[in-house]
Amino acid sequence: MNSHARILVLAAAALLGGCTVGPDFVRPVPPPATRYLPDGAPAGAQPGADKVAPQHVELGQSIAGDWWQLFGSEPINGIVTEAVAHNKTLAAAAATLAQAQELTQARAGTRYPQVGLTAGAGRQKYGDEFLGGFFNLPPFTYYAVGPTVSYTLDYTGGIARTVEQQKALAEVQKHQLEAAYLTVSGQAVLQALSIASTRAQIATVETILTQDRDNLKLVQTAFAAGSVARIDVVSAQSQIANDMALLPPLRQDLAKSHHALSVVLGQPPANDLPADLTLEQINLPRDLPVNLPSELAHHRPDILAAEAQLHVATSAVGIAESNLYPKIQLTATLGQQAVKAAQLFDSADTAWSLISGLTVPLFDGGTLRAEKRAAVDAMHAAAATYQQTVLEAFGQVADMLEALTHDAEQLDAQDQAQQSAQTNLDLARASYREGNSGVLQVLDAQRSYQQARLGYVRAEAQRYLDTVQLFLALGGTSPNSALLTQNPRR
Repeated sequence: MNSHARILVLAAAALLGGCTVGPDFVRPVPPPATRYLPDGAPAGAQPGADKVAPQHVELGQSIAGDWWQLFGSEPINGIVTEAVAHNKTLAAAAATLAQAQELTQARAGTRYPQVGLTAGAGRQKYGDEFLGGFFNLPPFTYYAVGPTVSYTLDYTGGIARTVEQQKALAEVQKHQLEAAYLTVSGQAVLQALSIASTRAQIATVETILTQDRDNLKLVQTAFAAGSVARIDVVSAQSQIANDMALLPPLRQDLAKSHHALSVVLGQPPANDLPADLTLEQINLPRDLPVNLPSELAHHRPDILAAEAQLHVATSAVGIAESNLYPKIQLTATLGQQAVKAAQLFDSADTAWSLISGLTVPLFDGGTLRAEKRAAVDAMHAAAATYQQTVLEAFGQVADMLEALTHDAEQLDAQDQAQQSAQTNLDLARASYREGNSGVLQVLDAQRSYQQARLGYVRAEAQRYLDTVQLFLALGGTSPNSALLTQNPRR
């Protein structure tokens, strides 16, 4: 090929190099929504009794800083900090992100010429007729050394789509790291709250047991005076036994919460944990910043990961389409060849080659076109998955907003029930002392108070837990958190 022909070939290749087949990724539009709940549905402001302060939803506001700091608890801050520093799931997600980023760099290198160095030595014998029978070469030893250059002409953009796909896979891992960060911080707070809630329930049962013992003394005094029967004493003793049976399950729940917190903190359950919290050490947030639905779709890690997966699937369509086109491979070698090692770098022994290869798919039984159609189907599936992920996120936020409203109503009702039960118990005891009622009335009143008191403690704890779940449903801390500035190879 003369120099003019080479110039024409290179010019044509340069023009073709600007073409990239397949669809370009376009960020999907989330389902249209301006609110999470229907018109007229409660949106978080709950009037109640004096002891039940309402929580107010600030729609359109984002959480400033780390979401758990809204609880105003230094012990909570310390637990989350320790969890983020030592949790093994989070460390694995960070390492996986680092792997994906390195694979992106590796894939990007395929867009450039590949340069290598080859060297070899060998001994060879040609057949008598290899050179037409004119020469009879004896066996000889040869030496060769020199660089090689190969380059795949990416005129369809298939390699570029492969690099784009790997970048999108790294983006998926980035958002999965954010999701792991959200899960770990959420579990740390939830387990700390679970411990505080269980301790409050245990303290309530122990208080009830103190009252049971007071009842027993009251009945025993009356029995000694001959004013009640033996069965009244047995009934009071039975009440103590029944209430004591409440403690082992609560203590088991407390142990399980301790063990779960140990796992979140990245340590064995036998190790010492931070001191247990009480509900009094945690301030329930009154103002709840809630992103608009359109902002949530660009904030929650699982939605962003689904969006990146759609990008991966879109790139795969371009890769499959590029496989339908011919492949052009350029290879060049330059080196020294000699039969004596001492002559290896003689200028007269320089050898070179310039080779272009063309591979055209002519017949494959429909494999390549079927693969392209499959990639298009996968892209449509990824788009539907994205839409479903967004809808589920909207539903989770709506559930939590409703839950907080009903939590306040439940706490208000439990507060009133507790006050009524306490009044009824006091009256029953006074009536019993005066001989106007039997011990069964006192025990029934005691049982009602026990249920109301435990119900109040559980309703109070549930309000804290659902507030945490709301922040998690909103995506928690912004993706611009300090976590993403840390070295993923920690």
